[in-house]
Amino acid sequence: MPGEIPLIGEKFPEMEVVTDHGVIKLPDAFKGKWFVLFSHPADFTPVCTTEFVAFAKRYEDFKKLNTELIGLSVDSTFSHIKWKEWIEKELGVKIPFPIIADPQGHVSKKLGLLHAQSSTHTVRAVFIVDDKGIVRAILYYPQELGRLIDEILRMVLGLQLVDKYGRAVPANWPNNEIIGDNLIVPPASTVAEAEERLKNYTCKDWWFCYDDKATAEEKELAKSFLKRACEKAQ
Repeated sequence: MPGEIPLIGEKFPEMEVVTDHGVIKLPDAFKGKWFVLFSHPADFTPVCTTEFVAFAKRYEDFKKLNTELIGLSVDSTFSHIKWKEWIEKELGVKIPFPIIADPQGHVSKKLGLLHAQSSTHTVRAVFIVDDKGIVRAILYYPQELGRLIDEILRMVLGLQLVDKYGRAVPANWPNNEIIGDNLIVPPASTVAEAEERLKNYTCKDWWFCYDDKATAEEKELAKSFLKRACEKAQ
């Protein structure tokens, strides 16, 4: 609805944004692709710098999932360009994706990125938007806590499997404590269906059934994200 932040299951609001890659129209610029829009409090800050390096190092992983990245802060385009130059020169990492410049906070207000913590700097928000322009997940982090980028990759993969197989993803997938790397079958809607489920699927009970829909490659990909998140950075 006009004047309200987008919610899960709603269309990402149409808007033209100014970035260091030029003017981009969202969500149309990523039509047919998923995209992750993430905000950060400010350029030239330590936590944000660590996040941008982490996103950049995983950019190819996102692209393999047909997913693009776009950052956002209240800084100017000039600031974004200079900060990217500093990161490449001093840290040896090129930031390949655009950053939205929002010095007047118009985009930040529309997306609900200005919280009580600060009226001038955005919190660390993440919007995962699918290839149809629908918001599929929203995460909010405080300014002091950097994000776990491999978990965002796992979320994108998990949501794509939801669409592909019509299944739900359990906690800590693909290392769930109850059903391992299986996916959850949606609940029955009739008595007859509930009875049939016990014959067709592996079940703890008729309301808790699961199967092995995901491929070995998809499971290994998810495990690789979790493994990397636990390893010491090189």
